[in-house]
Amino acid sequence: MLDFTGHPYIDIGLATIMAFVKKRNPNDIKDEDIEKIAEFMEKNYVKEPLSSFLTVVFPNSGFTNPSFNKSPEKRASYARKILSSYKSDSISEEFCVFTGKNITSIALSTKTPPGRAFRQHIPLTTGEGIINFSPWGDAGLPVSGEALLAVHAFPLGCAKCEGKLLAVHSDNPDLICDFAREFLDFNLKTITLAHSSGDKKLKEAEALPKTLLIKTLLKAELWQKDEASEHRPSSITAYHLSNIGTSPSINIFHLPLQVIDFLSKAMSAEYKNGWNKIVDRGWWRSVSKKGKNINEPSRRNTLFEDLFDLPENAYSFIKLYFLRIPKKYGRKEDPRLTYSIKEEANLVSWKITELFLRRVLNMDKEKIDQIRELGDKLAEFIAMENDKQFFRDFFNFRYDRFRAALIKANLRQTKQNRPPFVSFDSYIAIFEDGNEIPSYDWKLSRDLLLIRMIEQLHDKGWLGTNIEDIPQIQTEE
Repeated sequence: MLDFTGHPYIDIGLATIMAFVKKRNPNDIKDEDIEKIAEFMEKNYVKEPLSSFLTVVFPNSGFTNPSFNKSPEKRASYARKILSSYKSDSISEEFCVFTGKNITSIALSTKTPPGRAFRQHIPLTTGEGIINFSPWGDAGLPVSGEALLAVHAFPLGCAKCEGKLLAVHSDNPDLICDFAREFLDFNLKTITLAHSSGDKKLKEAEALPKTLLIKTLLKAELWQKDEASEHRPSSITAYHLSNIGTSPSINIFHLPLQVIDFLSKAMSAEYKNGWNKIVDRGWWRSVSKKGKNINEPSRRNTLFEDLFDLPENAYSFIKLYFLRIPKKYGRKEDPRLTYSIKEEANLVSWKITELFLRRVLNMDKEKIDQIRELGDKLAEFIAMENDKQFFRDFFNFRYDRFRAALIKANLRQTKQNRPPFVSFDSYIAIFEDGNEIPSYDWKLSRDLLLIRMIEQLHDKGWLGTNIEDIPQIQTEE
């Protein structure tokens, strides 16, 4: 009956149907599977806690229309008509905009021909009577009964976040199914608990939207690794939407495949321990209010949220999370205000940083190797000479001072009949575009050097005995 179309409503709805009947392939769905979820929706969409929540998705529909509160038979009749429309035989010459099938023969409105859907049936479309939706001046959206069923299954495969729907789509159908399955399982448990306790509200998800996306993604990645021998990098796009009343809204969050690829590798056995320590420091802090301590679990992780600004904000990400340079401003709950090289030198990891450079920034391997080798030489020099001033100079934001300090130390090295730290060619490759003009990313190269040097100096024990020589600096705004 259905297959993936590329449209979030249909694809997520289909994935939800598959999860509900515990199928992993659309071709395995049988008529009795469709009837099973249709019956569930028909029974539960007309009562709490779903009838209230559906105002976010299908406002003014028969599921949510207040005028039906005293006429439950009308609400039940509406649910039966909408959710059974896939059974109707249509010989219409019009075709569904989602599936290409014949549109349903069911009249979804008294004002338009059969098979035309509106905002109360499909979120964020137009209302009845608006004729400028298409170039032909027709009101409504032509839909098949199968598409209509998928759209109405769609909310069950989404998370309730901040009173809105969080829907996750991907270029990888397996990921769509994993997210829909996770959200559906949570919703079904919540519905069962609400029925037993008399609660009229659908429970909110355990985390804020972006944090929830990453937490669920990491679970999905683990599922895929168990089921497939070969990892397939994919992107995801999430829609945080509301179709309610006079204030419909949608926010779109995109996570490109290189970021997901990085996360997948970071969670492998080789990186997992160090990566989880960095993640743990990203959780929003609980602060006391009016003398009372708050012990509620955090629903927000700043690192997870900042992943959605990659790769554009990669430099800031590296400085914050890999070099542990704190932010200047923010709310007191923000953990990034308390990051510190002095206290968290053990979290500085070249291995994880290098993974990020390769997977997210696609940095040239030769340049990465040059930075790593130079960092090793400089760390050795600082530890051997106990040159605290030279170490502090690396935190200077001015290029001319940083360059002068490096040249001075290089000369000092050669005067002692030791090979120079860096050659002219390698220095140009790392820091300059030529003619003493710093490259646009010289600060990134400097930060990467610092990451390698701090890790090495920490391992050598020098940093521990000279911890006070690390300047107290904050991320440049």
